[in-house]
Amino acid sequence: MENQYNYYNSDGMNGNGQGETPFHDDKGGQKHQVPHGKKPQKKIPKAVAVTGFALLFGVVSSGTFLASNVVGSKVLGLTGVTKTNTTATKSVSSNASLSKSSSVVTSDVSSIVENVMPSIVSITNMSVQQVQDFFGGVSQQQSESAGTGIIISQNDSELLVVTNNHVVAGSDTLTVTFDDGTSVEANIKGTNSEYDIAVVAVPLDSISDDTMKAISVATLGDSTQLKVGEPAIAIGNALGYGQSVTTGVISALNRSVSETNEQTGETTESDAKLIQTDAAINPGNSGGALVNASGEVIGINSSKLVGDSVEGVGYAIPISDVSDLIQNLMNQATKTKVAEKDQGAIGIKGMSVPAEYSKQLNMPEGVYVSEITKGGGAEAAGMAKGSVTTAIDGTTVSSMDDLQEQLQYYAKGDKVSLTIQIPQSNGEYEEKTVEVTLGAK
Repeated sequence: MENQYNYYNSDGMNGNGQGETPFHDDKGGQKHQVPHGKKPQKKIPKAVAVTGFALLFGVVSSGTFLASNVVGSKVLGLTGVTKTNTTATKSVSSNASLSKSSSVVTSDVSSIVENVMPSIVSITNMSVQQVQDFFGGVSQQQSESAGTGIIISQNDSELLVVTNNHVVAGSDTLTVTFDDGTSVEANIKGTNSEYDIAVVAVPLDSISDDTMKAISVATLGDSTQLKVGEPAIAIGNALGYGQSVTTGVISALNRSVSETNEQTGETTESDAKLIQTDAAINPGNSGGALVNASGEVIGINSSKLVGDSVEGVGYAIPISDVSDLIQNLMNQATKTKVAEKDQGAIGIKGMSVPAEYSKQLNMPEGVYVSEITKGGGAEAAGMAKGSVTTAIDGTTVSSMDDLQEQLQYYAKGDKVSLTIQIPQSNGEYEEKTVEVTLGAK
C-alpha cells in the first residue's frame, strides 16, 4: 500500500528523497505544499505594525520639516529672522540671571565695643521705701535697683558720670562699678527729672591707680546728624547682670513718648524728642550708651520709656539735646545727704503741679505754694502764696517729692537759690530767683 503521509526529516526531504517543505494548514484546514526555496509568510502583530508606521511617519515628517527650513533659508531669505529671535531669547535669559557680589557684609562690632566699654559703668541704687502691709501699717524696706552710667568728664577731684534721673532717684547709697570690676561709692552732682538726666560724681581719691588706667572718658557724638537706618549699638547693665551689648539700627528720630506714673496713674509726654532703635534696651540698660559705628555716644538709653508689651522698640535721649543741661549739672556742687534731724526747710506748704494739670490750668509745672510759714526762710525772702517753685540750685523740681528729695542734701542754715514763677494779672507767670536761708524742719 502506498504511504499516504510524508514525514519531516532533518534533511528537509520527503520519503521519496525529493526536497519539499513540510505541509502547512491554512484556515480552511486544507494542506498544501510550499515550493522549495520560498519561506512561509508570517503574520505581523498589530501593535508592532502600528509602531512601525508611527516611526515611519516621524522620519518622513522630520525630513519634510528640515527640507522646508533649508528652502526657506536659501530661497526665501528667512535666515535673518531666525537670528533675531535667537538674540532676543538670549537677552531675556541674561536679564533673568541672579546678581552676585563678591563683597562681604559683616556685623562684627567687637572693636567698637572694646573701645567704648571702659567708659561704661554699672550703678547700684540702695534706697529705703515705705511699704504698706495688709492691715494698713507702714514699714520701711530696703530696695536695690540697677542701672548704667557713662563716664563723660573729670575735674580736679572727681570722675563725672551721666545717667538717667530715675536710676538714682530716692537713693540712700549709690555704688559705681567700673569695667575692671572694682566698686566705689558715688554722690549725686545734679539731677533733672524733666529730661530724666542726672550726673553723679566719684571721688578720685577712692579710685585705685590700676582702675584709673583701665577706664576712659567717652567720646560724645552729634545726634543731630543721625540718619534713619544707620547702625546703633546699645551698651549697658541689662537686668543687673553686668555689661552687655545689643545691636540694631536707628529706627526713627524725634519720637515723643508718653509715660505713666505707676503710683498716681498720671500720664505725661516726654519733653525730649527721642531716638528710636531696635537694639534691645532692657531694665538695667537705663543710663547706658547708644553709640554709632564710630564708637561715639549719640544717646542715653532709657528702658523706662518702653512698655512691657512692646518688642523691638527702644528709646534713647539724643546726646546733643541735653549736652548743655549735662554741662550745667556737672558744674553744680556735689551733694551729700544730711542726717534727717539736721535737714533744713524752706518754710512753705505746697502741692505738686504735674504736667497734665499744668496744661489744663495754664500754670508752670512744679510745686504750688499754698501757704507761707511765718518766721520761715521763704517769708524772709519775700515769697508769696500762689507762686510756683520750679527749681532749687538749678535742679528742676516738678513735684513736691522732687523738692523734698533735694532738701535731703541741705542743712538748716544753708542758703539755696529757688527759681519761682510768680502769677501776673494777665494770667501769665514771671520767673524770679530768690535766695532762701533754710530753717529747722
